[in-house]
Amino acid sequence: MAQPPRQLPSEVWNHVFGYLSAADKFRVRACCKYFRKLVDHGSLWRHWAVVLAFHGGSYNGPFWTSLRRRRVTGAVVRSTRVKDWRQLAQSLPALTTLVMDQSSQKSLACLRDFRHLTRLAVRSSCSSLLLDASTVSEPGRLTHLSMCDVTFPTAALGSVVSAVSRFSNLTSLVCHHMGVFEETILMVHSILGCLPKLKHLSLSVVHKLCTFHNVPGPDPAGGAQGPVEAPALSSLELIDCMDHSLPEDAMKLMPGLKSLAVFYRHSHQELPDRRPSPVCHLRTWLSDLPQLSTLAIVKGPPVNKYVASIPPTVTSLTLCVSGLSSKDMTAMAARVPDLLHLHVDPWPSRLGAHTARIPLLFPKLRRLKLRHERVPENKFLALHLLRDLRYLEILDSRPHLPELAGKLQALTNYRLEVKTSPCPRDVLSCSCVCQVLPRALVLCFPDGRHSGAPAAPPRLCPQDWLPGSGRLDYVLL
Repeated sequence: MAQPPRQLPSEVWNHVFGYLSAADKFRVRACCKYFRKLVDHGSLWRHWAVVLAFHGGSYNGPFWTSLRRRRVTGAVVRSTRVKDWRQLAQSLPALTTLVMDQSSQKSLACLRDFRHLTRLAVRSSCSSLLLDASTVSEPGRLTHLSMCDVTFPTAALGSVVSAVSRFSNLTSLVCHHMGVFEETILMVHSILGCLPKLKHLSLSVVHKLCTFHNVPGPDPAGGAQGPVEAPALSSLELIDCMDHSLPEDAMKLMPGLKSLAVFYRHSHQELPDRRPSPVCHLRTWLSDLPQLSTLAIVKGPPVNKYVASIPPTVTSLTLCVSGLSSKDMTAMAARVPDLLHLHVDPWPSRLGAHTARIPLLFPKLRRLKLRHERVPENKFLALHLLRDLRYLEILDSRPHLPELAGKLQALTNYRLEVKTSPCPRDVLSCSCVCQVLPRALVLCFPDGRHSGAPAAPPRLCPQDWLPGSGRLDYVLL
């Protein structure tokens, strides 16, 4: 490239590149060595993680040098080979976030080489894993632990509780499909008793009728008698839930919850007899959470069964439910007058013309997520009446959406940001909860890793947004 671009200070180029999308950064990076070095600056890749599959064997030196320049602190590894893990530890020893998409006991032992590890996800074990304090070099440093489809040598609840209790500074714990068949309330009770700093807990619910009519008093793991207090816990997720999987007063264990997400296994329209249960535990759970500010419900009982129990303190609401009626929307608006964030996705029906009522029902909204399908243009454009709306995400894709989004932005004097593609999600997020969240935006690009050549411009065809073999992939942390 000619000399003029070099006359600008690198700080100016970095400021300009900061406005580019990831795809455009990759195109600029392919122009010349000078731009490749500038685009690799760490300030442009903050909070990004690399996805490594090792399909083509080991990566070469220039590949790792590029990642170190970008100050990559997180990695998703799709290999169980010990030599691949050793190369990663030698090349990126400062990693703080690791996701083991495939795990084995041998690859688990390699975690000791990452001395700065604070966030760990272990998924899809091919055999039972022995997880204890010796698994990582500094167990007290670990604050986030996520386990999905992982089995322990024994299916007893005590083995899981014993393993996680070794990481005493955990603030976030995810346990999905662990092969433990004891009642979910016992697991909640035991975990809260051994992790006093825990702020977020996500569990997949055991599919059995809860035999406890009330929260159990004694700690089943052998701790002190009496109810467990959970002053730090502020967020709870229940995956694959059924209404009778937990006792009616389960939330009394966690009265300080500020965020509750319940992902039901079935909607009331999917039940075999199509008749909802006369008892709705969710109604009682919500009544016992006076400080709740964030609520997400996926499937489950009819909205009219629990809407009257939604605390008025809720400012963020996600409803992906079936049979959502205009009457339900009106009842919700009466319960949450200060709602700021709304994600509404009725299924299998659609909002349709009812979209125009959203500004009347929820006038304080700042963020909104919905589908555009079957919404007339004039009803959709009525969203400009939301004076405080700053962000709108459209969950489905239509060819004319960019044009329609432009019309809506013009009506708001361009204060509104409209997204028509899914936003990136936390690389540590488990796929079990992504049924309600947009698919992770993963951008792949050829990197010439074996030759050390500059990257070619990415082709933005559909497969380029999915992890591919022999490619370097990036996702947001």
